[in-house]
Amino acid sequence: MQSSGFRKAALSLGALLALSCGSSPAAPSTSGGNQVTVSIVGDRGNTSFSPNPAVAAGRMVVFRNNDSVAHRVRLNDLSVDWGTIQPGATSAPLLMPSDGTNYHCQLHPTMIGAVAVSDTVPPPTCRGDYC
Repeated sequence: MQSSGFRKAALSLGALLALSCGSSPAAPSTSGGNQVTVSIVGDRGNTSFSPNPAVAAGRMVVFRNNDSVAHRVRLNDLSVDWGTIQPGATSAPLLMPSDGTNYHCQLHPTMIGAVAVSDTVPPPTCRGDYC
């Protein structure tokens, strides 16, 4: 009898653990439709953002660092800073301005990017030190 009770308890615990797995935070996904992933890429010593510009105005954006060095992405007006994104890591999702914006890598000033409203509406004119 004792082994039967142990088996039921083990099965119950297994079922509980299986159900609780779905409630843990997951890695960012692009399948949600409202979130956009911008990749940080390195190619022959050059670094860039892809897509650029990203059609993501008014949507959540995450940056995925596919490069071999750390990057720090900030909006050009300095209102948003994603912090240092290590190689292989993904930033926290943040909502982009609804009218588009421009951003850069603070560690690599020649890396610049933009967020557009749509494929037919260009991003805002880049102004400031990173243009």
